[in-house]
Amino acid sequence: MQITARVDYAVRALAELASTDGRAASRAELAENQDIPAKFLETILADLKRAGVVRSQRGAHGGYTLAARPEDVSIADVIRAVEGPLTSVRGSAPEDMEYAGSAAQLRDVWVAVRAGIRQVLESTTLQHLIDGRLPDGVQRLLEDSEAWRRR
Repeated sequence: MQITARVDYAVRALAELASTDGRAASRAELAENQDIPAKFLETILADLKRAGVVRSQRGAHGGYTLAARPEDVSIADVIRAVEGPLTSVRGSAPEDMEYAGSAAQLRDVWVAVRAGIRQVLESTTLQHLIDGRLPDGVQRLLEDSEAWRRR
């Protein structure tokens, strides 16, 4: 799975926003605090607003706020808001793929990959990030030294 700059920036900006305890934060503040290009963040925030993840308000005390509590916004929600489905195979849902012969089981592999990705991303919320404590299942995965080994 490739995690794009768009996803990385979106999650970082929302973690920053979640840490403001409900206070509105400007695009410039979010960009500066997380070292994100402000113009790029503007388009990301627009996508997050369209998806209902953030709200914006104008004025002297304006800016962006989360539309839900940090514990109710998963990393999966953020990815879906800025990029669409968590996994696809050549633009299609894994369960819609059909393979013949010796590759027939490949569809099931892609569905299992999606299930594993969901398990981590749907269980991890913005609150976990700002608390510095990941869900137990995610933490267990990190305790395996193989998780840290690049292949």
